[in-house]
Amino acid sequence: MEIKGIIVSGMGKGTYFMSQAIYRDEFEKKLNFKPFVGTLNVGVDSNGIRTINQIPQEKFSIINGQGKFGDVKFVKANLNNKIEGALVFPMKTKHPNDVLEFIAEKNLRNTLKLEDGDFVTIKVEGLE
Repeated sequence: MEIKGIIVSGMGKGTYFMSQAIYRDEFEKKLNFKPFVGTLNVGVDSNGIRTINQIPQEKFSIINGQGKFGDVKFVKANLNNKIEGALVFPMKTKHPNDVLEFIAEKNLRNTLKLEDGDFVTIKVEGLE
C-alpha cells in the first residue's frame, strides 16, 4: 500500500510528544529503534486519506497514554524505500487528517535532505 505526499512544516508539537518517556520507551520496545525526537509531516491528498482509511485496524499497534497524554496508534512503514519507521496517529491531535506524521530513528529532514515541498512515498508494511 503506497501513499504519495509532500513534506510540510508541522506545529512543533511532535518534538514535545516524542520526547516524553511514555511514548519514547514504548516506541523503542515496539519498533526496535529509538525514535528521533520529532516527526516528519507529510501532506496527502484525498487519495492518500482514502488509502490510510483502508488500512485494516488489526495492522495498527497502540501505545496507551497516561494522564494528559493520549493513546497513539501506529503502523510500521517505509519512507522512499530507504528508511524504516512508522506512521503515527495520536488520538488527541490538532493536525488535519490530510497531514500524516512519520517517525524514524534519524532526523529525516537532515538525513534525506528534505525540505517543505519535496515529494515522498510511504509504504505501509505488510500491505504492499
